[in-house]
Formats: sequence, structure tokens, C-alpha cells
Amino acid sequence: MAGVLETVNQRTQLVGKNRLELLLFRLNGEQTFGINVFKVKEVLQCPSLTQLPKSDPVVSGVANIRGATVSIVDLALAVGGKGISETERDQCFVIITEYNRLTQGFLVRNVERIVNMNWESIHPPPLGVGDENYLTAVTEIDDKLVEIIDVEKVLSEVVDLECEVSEEFVPDKADEDDPENGRRVIIADDSMVARKQLTRCLETIGLEVVSFNDGRQAWEFLLEQVEAGRHVNDDYLMLISDIEMPEMDGYTLTSNIRAHSDLADMHVVLHTSLSGVFNQSMVRKVGADNFIAKFQPDELAKTVFNQIEVVEGVNAS
Repeated sequence: MAGVLETVNQRTQLVGKNRLELLLFRLNGEQTFGINVFKVKEVLQCPSLTQLPKSDPVVSGVANIRGATVSIVDLALAVGGKGISETERDQCFVIITEYNRLTQGFLVRNVERIVNMNWESIHPPPLGVGDENYLTAVTEIDDKLVEIIDVEKVLSEVVDLECEVSEEFVPDKADEDDPENGRRVIIADDSMVARKQLTRCLETIGLEVVSFNDGRQAWEFLLEQVEAGRHVNDDYLMLISDIEMPEMDGYTLTSNIRAHSDLADMHVVLHTSLSGVFNQSMVRKVGADNFIAKFQPDELAKTVFNQIEVVEGVNAS
């Protein structure tokens, strides 16, 4: 237990400082890629894999790891490149990760090192790369471009996740008398897939959505609202923010909101593919109201309706 708490303490020192740690790795060729260390459970030499009939072509097989059966995705093949052959696997590595409450492994050519960085050094993909790319961000390390893969997009094409809200949360009629009608929610997420999932869920339950690609865009929008004399809490029910985002992460965005006199009372929900004890500690430290693991549409809907009830109760008193 002491070891776990020590690790939590080390990680939480990055919270609110707009920093992250990237694990650098390669697929094929000289291009370097990165993944947030928070999502990594362990890295190991590629174990013996068992192929399953009719599995997705990008799934190299499954392995027994720490007593659990884990699917191993050939990440190079998943993003449109040349996959790693069976004869090459014993020279390769598997990055075991946890996303959206699911554990999976990514087969990579090799793993290099961990670097500590500032989110301000992480930038959105350049304009013109199109919507079909698998990048969520890029950065530069040692004068070389490092690409950060949109793992959520990769997994959405491999794993059949439930993304629809249950019927019990869908309004029968979104008319002017519905309490949620006309309410708006701000979302910030660098993953196109995640933004689409969030938007579809929130619009299904009758809300309007204003979306941004990263924390800095959302923060600048909030400041513009304040400077224009608008009361953000009157116009927006809540902010739902990813944690990992280029330019400004969700922790720093939340800290900035709490430190601003005109925004401090805004309801902030962190919506994240990160999970576990690290996240609980960090959310408390930055002062977010709640966090929801991606992607749980019914849990998201419950959170929204709970906040609507709170707001209505305050307005009625």
C-alpha cells in the first residue's frame, strides 16, 4: 500500500502544472510515437499469443497477463501501416494500457524512454491532415517530431462499445416546457471520436453542445464570455472536459476556472479514459466536481440530470 500511495503522490505533483509524462515508442521505421504514462500499466516483451477465430484483423491475438486474458492490438496495422509478422514478435514489445475501464495491449516495435513535458509543448495535428488520420497531437523532442496517436479512435474501430443512451433518459418531447430544453453544455476533448460520442449523447437527452478541441480553446472562450459581461453559469449547465489535451490539459483548465472569481462556481466534470486511484486523487486536488470514465453514456446522462435538478432547486429557493 505504501508503494501505491508513493506513486500516487509522485503523479499528483504534475496536477495543475500542465505537465505530463510520455512513453516514447516506435512502430515501423524511424518515426517516434508517444503515449501518456498515466494510461500505461506495464511494458513487457511480447508474450506468446493465441489467435482467436474471426477476430479483428488488427488483433494479433490474446495473452494471459497477470491472470487476465488481454487482447493484443498490432498498433502499426491499426493505424494503416505494415503490421508486425509472427516471426518478428519475439523481438517486439507490448504496452499494456487501461482505457475506458478496459485493459488491452498494443504491440509495438520497440520502446525507448519516458520524457517529462509541458502540455503547452503538445500541439494539435497540423491543418490539412484530414479527418482520417490517427493523430490526436504532435510535439517535438530532440528536434524530432513525435506523434501522439488517438488511441480512442483506434479502439472505437476494434472494440464494439455501447455509445447510445438508454431509453429511460431520452425525453419524450423536447418542447419549451422541458427543464433541459435550451440548456447548453461546454465540452473540451482533443479526440474527434470522443467529441462525437459526447455530442450525440448530450443532444439525445435534449441539450445543446458547444465543443472545443482542447483546454486552451475552452479557457479562452470562457474568458471571452466573462469579458463580454455574461454570467457563464446562467448560460451553461456545466463544462465536461477531457484530461489529456494539447496546449492545456483538463486539470489545468479546472484549476484556472477555480482560481477565477467569475468562473469559480462553474460545475466541472472531467470525462476521461484514465481511471483508478490516480484519477480520484487528482480530481480532488484540482477541485473538479466529478469525473466520469469514458465512455459510459448512461452515467453521463445521470450526471447531467443530477446537475439540472441541483440548478432547478437553487433557482426555486
